[in-house]
Amino acid sequence: MTASAYLTDDQIERLAHLLEQRAVPFRGFNLEALDGYFTALAVSPAELALEQWEPMVWGKTPRWDDAAERAGVEDLLLTHRNMALARVRHGNETLPDHLAPLLWLPEDPEHPTGGAPESQEDELDVGRDWALGFFTAVELQEDAWDAWLDQNEWMEEIFEQLDRLASGEVIGEDPTQPGTPIDYPERLGIIAMLPDMLADLHHHRIEALTPREPIRALDTPERNEPCPCGSGKKYKKCCGA
Repeated sequence: MTASAYLTDDQIERLAHLLEQRAVPFRGFNLEALDGYFTALAVSPAELALEQWEPMVWGKTPRWDDAAERAGVEDLLLTHRNMALARVRHGNETLPDHLAPLLWLPEDPEHPTGGAPESQEDELDVGRDWALGFFTAVELQEDAWDAWLDQNEWMEEIFEQLDRLASGEVIGEDPTQPGTPIDYPERLGIIAMLPDMLADLHHHRIEALTPREPIRALDTPERNEPCPCGSGKKYKKCCGA
């Protein structure tokens, strides 16, 4: 099997069911957490092989019936990862539906509780599992991520937003004090910023991993040698004057 560029609706449903049956009971990922996990891998400091990132998906590695089943599962995972890669490469423009983050959202985001008391809106933790999956991937390369964060203040701001999704609160200047809970509209606001944040992380990754040729200083001619500009004069009486 060859992994496709993105998951179809049927594949999304199949993968979600597979994870609920074979991963979630063993502290592995649900679909939303997996999407955050693959998205973080797509913007991480280094490429990881399948055997490095796959164990976290399941929690406890399942036993497959045969090689064909195993190959089908691997194809789903790699297709999902391809989709995450395409998402972060898309840029700051509006994401097409097939690249949108796989987040659980109410059918009517404007009225998520369907007329229930407003206090229940605060219990809608949209984006939590996605952010937790993202940070799980970050932990696989913690030292490298810490180096990036130390060098880039703007990146710390992105991580603060994602931490709010994961924890459900805003930490004040004193981390020993209880944080301020974020509400449902604030969560939606952070989710709306995801495409821009991911595009920025992707651009940084490309710049950080692009080899740069060292700048070589031009050899300076001796003062009595011909000037390299082609004037026919000695260097000391031309450009070196």
